Amino acid sequence: MSEHSITVDAEVFARLQREAKPLIDTPNSVLRRLLALDEASTQPGALAKLLAAGLLKPEQRLTWRRRNLGQEHHAHVTAGGGLRLEDGRICGSPSGACEAVTGAKANGWDAWHTDDGTSLSALRGRA
Repeated sequence: MSEHSITVDAEVFARLQREAKPLIDTPNSVLRRLLALDEASTQPGALAKLLAAGLLKPEQRLTWRRRNLGQEHHAHVTAGGGLRLEDGRICGSPSGACEAVTGAKANGWDAWHTDDGTSLSALRGRA
């Protein structure tokens, strides 16, 4: 996905700030939500079954800690079962989110964890 810069006036920026979820949203993710781009896909995301079972909640934060590299990545579960990355991109699967974040393939079911340290793989085993 290519990136572009835009300039907005103070009124538009103030609106983006009002619409933002503190410590979660970026200007891009606010615009994606306001423009209904999160709902653009009609296919349910890979996490839909975990949402339906009550094992995950919409907007729940997930973390991928890459200890050897000293990196930590965050994503939030969308209502449709996808993962919204910190830059606002939506991925339909945990592994796809790993690749989108780093450019490398990884098993996202083992990589992403809830705040209490439970892997998506463990949650999938409970569903």
